[in-house]
Amino acid sequence: MQLTSFVDDLIDDLSRPGMPWQAGAIIVSMFAGWLVARLVQVWWHRRRGDAQGEGGVLHTGVESFTRVVSPLLVVGLLTLSQYLLNRNHFHTNIVRLAIPIFWSLAVIRLAFYMLRRVFARRGQLGEAFVTFEKIFVLVVWIAVALYIMGMWPDIFDVLDSTKLKYGPKKNDLVSLADILQGIISVGVLLMLALWAGTALEERLMGVQALHSSLRVALARVTRAVLIVGSVLLSLSLVGIDLTVLSVFGGALGVGLGLGMQRIASNYVSGFIILIERSLSIGDMISVNTFTGKVTQINTRYTVLQGLDGVETVLPNEMLVSGAVQNQTLSTRKLRASTKVTVAFGSDLNVVMPLLIAQAVGTPRVLEDPAPGCSLSRFGPDGYELDLGFWIADPENGSGGVSAEINKKIYALVQAGDIKLGYPAVDTRLLDSHIASIVARITQPGTDSRPVSN
Repeated sequence: MQLTSFVDDLIDDLSRPGMPWQAGAIIVSMFAGWLVARLVQVWWHRRRGDAQGEGGVLHTGVESFTRVVSPLLVVGLLTLSQYLLNRNHFHTNIVRLAIPIFWSLAVIRLAFYMLRRVFARRGQLGEAFVTFEKIFVLVVWIAVALYIMGMWPDIFDVLDSTKLKYGPKKNDLVSLADILQGIISVGVLLMLALWAGTALEERLMGVQALHSSLRVALARVTRAVLIVGSVLLSLSLVGIDLTVLSVFGGALGVGLGLGMQRIASNYVSGFIILIERSLSIGDMISVNTFTGKVTQINTRYTVLQGLDGVETVLPNEMLVSGAVQNQTLSTRKLRASTKVTVAFGSDLNVVMPLLIAQAVGTPRVLEDPAPGCSLSRFGPDGYELDLGFWIADPENGSGGVSAEINKKIYALVQAGDIKLGYPAVDTRLLDSHIASIVARITQPGTDSRPVSN
């Protein structure tokens, strides 16, 4: 449809009897779309609340997808209204104008929904992502405007007639229309694959029956298969012979062998970690000088969060080729201790049970294994005692528990129940030296001059 004729038809519809029917169909369709989306949101909120009350965990994109349902439903109702109005011999130019507008709104919201589900991490969006969304909206509205003005056929003819040479043969030509079609198909299928991989990953992470490492490994492998499959399918739809990718595969293999050994090693090490389950998300590990909780296990690196909140990105090769101390591999129970030096002469049969009693009942201290106290050694300042206890949440650290126990021991010291050991100074040599000086001064006939030290 040409712009001038379409504008004339719109103006002509304003004076025809079917104009109120068209306006009513648009208003009713918009209200019905909004109402259905609202009802779906309310239903989903109730269902999620019931599931959380029962201890379940539900995390899907249904709530966000309701924003896409509204314009899609409006398009469907407008299409039905156009059909009914045409059967009753009413003009439908205004309805015909509203359909592509709501189609574009549905496309924009669907694209935003999928992009944010794939790329938005922890609910935060980068500036580049927001800029891309704005550009995408602009491109969609420009395309809708060109469609309404009837310029799509002319633009397609120009793109289809413009040929580019890509090979040595005379017939090795490709049109701009084919290139644009290939880019769109690759982008759409790749986005669908990423969205499906993200949805499947969230679903797998909620399956508590599977080991956490196995869930992560399945999610990573599935996403990789979906991405590769979507790219190959899109290339075949465009008409590209997939046998030409053998050359690319050979070049990629040479590149991995020459300049990407470390990167390939990290990827392989990531899958080894996930498959053999030597590390799991939530484990407390120590690697070289780094200690913390494993928060992410990716195919190339692992994220380690320290007790101070600082996150360290460790290459997976380091976790496979080096020594790793896993504090929660077979059990989450971890022993911690605090040391106390009591004065010589203290009754250890009284002091040691008293120290154990301070650990018993302290928050986070386990009853089984029970706290214990042992005599470490006879130090120069007193008896060195080791008060040990067990905790079940090593990811929270043991410093807070030790501090609480030390406060209780301090109260015993203040009350005089325990006497701490102090550095002892041997004064016998000094006393002997002073006594000799006094004797020489008090004896008659001796030199009373001060003795030089």
